[in-house]
Amino acid sequence: MRSHELALGRSFAVMFDHGDDFFTALGDFCRSSGVRQGYIPMFIAGFAEVDVVGTCDQLEDPDAPVWSKVHLTNVEAVGAGTLAYDPVEDRVAPHVHVSVGLKAHSATGHTSHLLGARVQFLTEMMLIEVAQPTMQRRRDPHLYDVPLLQVDGPPSG
Repeated sequence: MRSHELALGRSFAVMFDHGDDFFTALGDFCRSSGVRQGYIPMFIAGFAEVDVVGTCDQLEDPDAPVWSKVHLTNVEAVGAGTLAYDPVEDRVAPHVHVSVGLKAHSATGHTSHLLGARVQFLTEMMLIEVAQPTMQRRRDPHLYDVPLLQVDGPPSG
């Protein structure tokens, strides 16, 4: 376990518009506001379509990450995540998880890593900037090359 004390920056309410691509709009907001890192304590959303990590196939290695996706339509969602800066791509790298309910199927639920979504009606997000220390994602070759959040600076505690 590792921990780091964070110095928080600005707080934002971000409202997405009907038809927005979720990650494109989030990236545009971060660029225009100068946000490079932070966290999303929560958001609520309607998505016309959404892709989340998942599979119906038997897993060869149950410990390995799943890279395939499930496509769902017409959902309500609640989510949260972190934002880290990717210096190679010069962009914010979000890591967002959602729980979605299929409106037309008794709100049947799915919970997973968000890969993509198109806003339907609204998405209302609270976003908190982290001023310091620097947060990045680095791939861990010993853990299936998964990009893990790394916080620069001395650990707390």
